[in-house]
Amino acid sequence: MFITKKHLARRTFLKSAVASVSLPLLDAMIPASTALAQTAANMGPRMGFFYFPHGAVMNNWTPDTTGTEFELKSILAPLAKHKDYLTIVSNLENKRAYGPVHAITPGTWLHGEAPRVSHEPFGGTTIDQIAAQHIGQDTPLPSIEVATETSGAAGACDRAYGCSYAGTISFRTPTTPLPMENNPRKLFQTLFGVGDNAEERERLAVQTSSILDLMMEESNQLAKQLGAADRAILGDYLETVREIERRVQKTAEHDLSHIELPDAPQGIPGSFDDHINLQMDLILLAWQGNITRIASMMMAAEVSNQTYNHVGVSDAFHPLSHHQNDANKIGRLLKIQEYHSQVFARFVDKLATMPDGDKGSMLNNALIMYGSNMSNSNAHDHYPLPSVLIGKAGGTVRGGQHIMAEERTPVSNLLLTVLDRIGVNLESMGDSTGRFENV
Repeated sequence: MFITKKHLARRTFLKSAVASVSLPLLDAMIPASTALAQTAANMGPRMGFFYFPHGAVMNNWTPDTTGTEFELKSILAPLAKHKDYLTIVSNLENKRAYGPVHAITPGTWLHGEAPRVSHEPFGGTTIDQIAAQHIGQDTPLPSIEVATETSGAAGACDRAYGCSYAGTISFRTPTTPLPMENNPRKLFQTLFGVGDNAEERERLAVQTSSILDLMMEESNQLAKQLGAADRAILGDYLETVREIERRVQKTAEHDLSHIELPDAPQGIPGSFDDHINLQMDLILLAWQGNITRIASMMMAAEVSNQTYNHVGVSDAFHPLSHHQNDANKIGRLLKIQEYHSQVFARFVDKLATMPDGDKGSMLNNALIMYGSNMSNSNAHDHYPLPSVLIGKAGGTVRGGQHIMAEERTPVSNLLLTVLDRIGVNLESMGDSTGRFENV
């Protein structure tokens, strides 16, 4: 048998002098007669950590029954079509988050170490960054950290602990908190490398309306080398890049960063709904192009004063979270929490349609943690935490079950288990006491 098929390197890029576009997995990247599992195309799952602040109304989160025969409550109901990919874990607690409430809550979610009382941060390396050390080194970016707001209102900082723990959920080392990028334009440029500085980016913006225009000839030449199926995948992917770029540019037209604004309106001006969905689509694009395999996102800032008029809630998020058990306030707070799940479900819907080599869909090969490091926002407690895993990590996670752990089980047990499922085996994680063998 003569094998003449040539193949592209998995890390093939379309390049110009100032930009590059990583490509999705194509058949042409798999050497002839070589199993996909033996190639660089198969480097572990996509991993995501999606954090929402101010906890959850747990009666509307936790299913009434355990095992596989459970019904989703209203907050997780938007994910119903993906029930077989959900692993809901109840009765988790994070003792490391007790202290100055919001000031340390986000930064203690993913490592299980006690933060040090100091304005210089010291906590623990978070599991997204541990994963990045093991499965993120063969991609252009080991990880990306994304947000919708730069910071919350007063209360996100503390005189004893400073501000380091409130503004991020990712620590590369115990002393290195990673900033979360809330500007879609900057995130797009991080992914595709358009311009080295503000002056160059401004010049390029005048010269061309799209980075794809800079490499049109190269993409046309590449398409001629591909089969019909690969040409279709390439075309769809580049159209997605162009559409997201159009949305980023449209957002930039409304940028008011050069105007000194009062503190109350936070985040990038414009529609919050457009903003959060655009950030999530950029994560999808980064995963699809294998620019990174690991993403973390804060869906809103800790102590967020964001309003949600688009779902009929004009109250600021954080003040509303102090509902004082008022049924009307709880009802409005629920609308916000259900909205976050609707946005997240849209993200998961798209993952389910994206192929990912011999693992099936990208959702099947993903392992995503969705939740919060707070429970009842009115009580500012950290038990029981709303926590769910989505995806099957290529078959290492069962999915489709609700696990009721023993009361006050450390959330670190779940973090340790997540690392196990991607092949990173640690003896312990923070204050962990064991693993979930049945995940």
